[in-house]
Amino acid sequence: MDLDQIKDNASEAESFLKMIANKNRLMILCSLVDKECSVNELNLSVPLTQSALSQHSAALRKAGMVSTRRQAQSIFYTFSDVRVKQIIEKMYELFCVTE
Repeated sequence: MDLDQIKDNASEAESFLKMIANKNRLMILCSLVDKECSVNELNLSVPLTQSALSQHSAALRKAGMVSTRRQAQSIFYTFSDVRVKQIIEKMYELFCVTE
């Protein structure tokens, strides 16, 4: 492990980890692993008020972790950074899969 390289990227990694450290944002990201989701689908998976879901989704967008597309009156969320999906999948493997 190259500690100089880690030192150069520690701030970015810290910001990334802080963003996924919130259980609601983590659940939003987990909901997106298999498919893009509309706001309504996210609201079924992550039972938050519309306002809270909107705030968490906006934070994930601002961090560059998710992106949106509009179809008619629906907004769909998907990963905008493949690294986020890879980490969420790895976390699932480490914390949720039992052998």
